Amino acid sequence: MDNRISKVASAMMLKNSGDSRRIEHSLKVYAYARLLGQSESLNDELLQIVELTALLHDIGIHIAEKKYGKCSSQDQEIEGPPLARGILTSLDFSPFVVDRVCFIISKHHTFTSIDDIDFQLLVEADFLVNALEDQLSDLQITNFAKNIFKTESGYNILRWLFPHLEF
Repeated sequence: MDNRISKVASAMMLKNSGDSRRIEHSLKVYAYARLLGQSESLNDELLQIVELTALLHDIGIHIAEKKYGKCSSQDQEIEGPPLARGILTSLDFSPFVVDRVCFIISKHHTFTSIDDIDFQLLVEADFLVNALEDQLSDLQITNFAKNIFKTESGYNILRWLFPHLEF
């Protein structure tokens, strides 16, 4: 049995040690991303990419805060990939998987860069968690869903979480 996903989760938690909010955020994004990937019938490699990206998508936050004194979306996109690459390479993930995860992390707030289903599902999973954690308004949720969501699985979860909204 391949236990590398749990090792990546442990590495993410170690990097965020003491920051339970960020650890929980990444674990919730992972749970939604895995569910979406399975619902969309991704092959094993794409599902692995979605799961790894979900666990590591915000891995650069603490480095960005230390380096820049803040943590903008762009700072996360710059600082996250090198950390993710180190974790994934140390666990012998294939170069393709490592490169793809790092690419998605490097663009995960740049929605015009979404180029395939693995990236799409990460963005949808991250939004589902952010919508609840940040208590986004109905208008913010509806606008994001209409402009960014593409998968039926993502829309279904939106409908279940926010049954009073039209998607």
